[in-house]
Amino acid sequence: MRDARAEDARTEARRLIHDLLGEERPDAALLLSEAEAALGADRVARSVELARGAPLTRRSTELAALAGLLVGTRELGGEWWRRERGGKLPAPDEVLQTATAIDPWTDLTVLEMLAAWIADDAADETWGRPAAVTDLNSWQAEDRVELPKDAHPGQRIVVSFDAGGRLDAVVLRRSDDELGSNLDFDSLRYSRPAEAQWSWGVAAGLGPHRLDEHPDPYERPVDAMAAATLHAWALSNGASAEQAGEVWRVKGDVVAAIERIDWMWRSGEWFAWWRGVSALIDGEPDQLAARLEEIASAP
Repeated sequence: MRDARAEDARTEARRLIHDLLGEERPDAALLLSEAEAALGADRVARSVELARGAPLTRRSTELAALAGLLVGTRELGGEWWRRERGGKLPAPDEVLQTATAIDPWTDLTVLEMLAAWIADDAADETWGRPAAVTDLNSWQAEDRVELPKDAHPGQRIVVSFDAGGRLDAVVLRRSDDELGSNLDFDSLRYSRPAEAQWSWGVAAGLGPHRLDEHPDPYERPVDAMAAATLHAWALSNGASAEQAGEVWRVKGDVVAAIERIDWMWRSGEWFAWWRGVSALIDGEPDQLAARLEEIASAP
């Protein structure tokens, strides 16, 4: 069942990527080539610089953000990058070059922030600016948003819930004659840049995603004893020999194994394993030691 759900997600992601980029199994080279044609060489070079600076366990996320920016630029045009918004919002080109932190995206990387920005702008272009914002961590439908003063029964109001994510709130008259609303969850949709970001990340996976670096960061050796412990734990907790692969000697071996193992679709104890292999790849000895201790002490 877990394997079926994981494969369903990958199949859907590949379908979306094929629709958006013309390729089911994208790689970094294809993405950068397509992005350069839409964004220009300078923006892509800066984006690659930022992606190289991210931990290897986050590189796929950075490249997925670039996929969103590629599709968003195709939709909104190159002018999107140059347009200043006034107040505290500089032009996206300035954000890319200076790594400016902008509310409400200060917890994101630069590329993730720009991808969220272009996903929202594309959604506004398609469905109009949202009249309200809601949090879908709760699936309560009734009266989740404040209605505009001119609301009337039967009206559908566009509501934002995520970067590039929209759904409708349907206005209705309650039994007490007051106006209320119900969220129409069947109307949930994402803008094309947001779809591209999600689908590239799932279809391309964790990597390795090489970006013409010398020396190659994926060829850096890992702690042999820690790697052996985490490799053995994976095998004893349900990963096949094919999924785990041979002995992990370099970071690329570990990244490729994580991708094959599909740990997110497994039981909860795999989260500690993920944190351990992440620390192994990203060179975090304290975190690695703590995770190895956690794994060793588990019943």
